[in-house]
Amino acid sequence: MGAGSWGTTLAKVFVDAGNSVRLWVRRPELAEAIARTRHNEDYLPGVELPAGIEPTTDATGALTGADIVVFAVPSQTMRENLAVWTPMLPGDATLVSISKGIETDTHLRMSQVIAEITGVAQDRIAVLSGPNLAREIAAEQPAATVIACPDENRAKLVQAAAATWYLRPYTNTDVVGCEIGGACKNVIALACGMAAGRGLGDNTLATLITRGLAEITRLGVAMGADARTFSGLAGLGDLVATCVSPLSRNRSFGARLGEGGSLEEAKEATHGQVAEGVLSSRSIFQLAEHADVEMPITQAVFEVCHQGVSVDSTVAALMGRSKKSE
Repeated sequence: MGAGSWGTTLAKVFVDAGNSVRLWVRRPELAEAIARTRHNEDYLPGVELPAGIEPTTDATGALTGADIVVFAVPSQTMRENLAVWTPMLPGDATLVSISKGIETDTHLRMSQVIAEITGVAQDRIAVLSGPNLAREIAAEQPAATVIACPDENRAKLVQAAAATWYLRPYTNTDVVGCEIGGACKNVIALACGMAAGRGLGDNTLATLITRGLAEITRLGVAMGADARTFSGLAGLGDLVATCVSPLSRNRSFGARLGEGGSLEEAKEATHGQVAEGVLSSRSIFQLAEHADVEMPITQAVFEVCHQGVSVDSTVAALMGRSKKSE
């Protein structure tokens, strides 16, 4: 449900794994173009899509009889989309979120939003997370991902449905850890992009990734996650890929800010899209405050994106923090 770069890529993955796949597309002209050309030039240019993907703008038709429903819309629009789709959901389908964010105002994770709106039990809801840069997976470069669900059998069901020669899914039951890792890494990637935009080097990048992982883990554990999750694919793996790759929208957006650009200029530089981490930085910072968890890098990104603080002032503030034991 959603034909952005990641939703389209996963549709390809599921077809390549041997499934019948319907891809719900919001805009009729894009659905028609995908059906006619077997390409999604708006979000995944240059990638040929398999014939097994059936694009449609009919949500009811897309959902009817589905065994697995993948929600591939931005986190901040998840609630409004679910309100429309819920009456159409098949009775025992496994619902999978691939959106990485924390909802503004409510501070809910995506699996919690899905449970709240649909009324579905948590053990029917899974999340997919990991070092998953869409373009690389669409190009069939070897990668791994994590399917997390409280019901391990459902996680295994999605694992089997998404396993291809180029994508290796692992299972996990720590939904909280996978979602916290997936949402927070976008914020740290913005910080890494800002540093790169200022011309700072690999020592700075390594420091931000390592200390970023520390603060993500602190928040995750405070929310009930297993600390070990953050050493795995949905934690460190996802963080590294998003922080170092030029394919990462969050890193690219942060780099433009680091070069002195405004939020609007950074949006233009990332094809008119606001990076997920910009929106999530506010809700994650507020969530950390509520949980009494210290997240200095997240706070710094929040201040740059929402309070007009300069990148240089932020760097100085981070480096001037009180000394402590690692």
